[in-house]
Amino acid sequence: MIALALLGAAFGRELAPHDPLKYNPRDVLARPSGEHWLGTDPLGRDVFSQIVGGARISMVVGLVSVAAGMAAGTAVGLVAGLAPGRTAGVLMRAMDALLVFPSLVLALTITAFLGASLWNVIGALAVTFIPTFAILVRGEALALGAREFVTAARALGAARARIMWRHVLPNLGDVLLVQASFGIGTAILTEASLSFLGLGVPPPALSWGRMLREGYSFLLDAPWLALAAGGAIFVIALASQAVADGLQLVLARRGARSHETGGTRATARAGWRVRRLLRSGSSR
Repeated sequence: MIALALLGAAFGRELAPHDPLKYNPRDVLARPSGEHWLGTDPLGRDVFSQIVGGARISMVVGLVSVAAGMAAGTAVGLVAGLAPGRTAGVLMRAMDALLVFPSLVLALTITAFLGASLWNVIGALAVTFIPTFAILVRGEALALGAREFVTAARALGAARARIMWRHVLPNLGDVLLVQASFGIGTAILTEASLSFLGLGVPPPALSWGRMLREGYSFLLDAPWLALAAGGAIFVIALASQAVADGLQLVLARRGARSHETGGTRATARAGWRVRRLLRSGSSR
């Protein structure tokens, strides 16, 4: 389902059987049929074509907002996890302040202040993801900071920035990938909620949340409008959660096997460097 959504996001206009923005007064609120698989809306536009075209907004918002929030949150978490106490305290108190607000309320506040547009919605959602990633990364960074390869890097005189970039960040890929998979589904649901409330991506861009809002007014006369948009949101959000659960299970099994076979590659590299340093010192 994720692959189909990405396909629709990339080639939606080419794959759609009809122009999703073309008005057709003769087919207003037509029932699902062979010509219109999911019926038509109050303006005679094909609902299935709108669902296919709306995948672009949902996937772009989901992927870009999570990527931006992950990048900013990872940077904050790394600094808070490996920096002195006062700096870490200030950063984490700021993250706690953001966590006080529910993600939808925070996104609503930001979009209401900045205005409804695609990039404002992406920026608002990215802000809601920053504290989650920051807290997750800080916890992992503190755990990794006590590992042997980080201790060895400090003993060899490596700078804090080098330790973050070369030794800690590569070992965060698994947890970041799982959390990002969860975040994509959350971003899609939040964007749909913003569009339903009128603060999402403005027309003529196609949005599943706005389609759901328009279909809500015709729920008794034309239920296929709301069912189609709501079903698309539900299926893609559920698929992203399933992907995250699967990744978490696979990575946990891989981590267990790696632990049984002697630890991480970083530990081996650090041990090799320490042994080389000891040998060079003993020869001198």
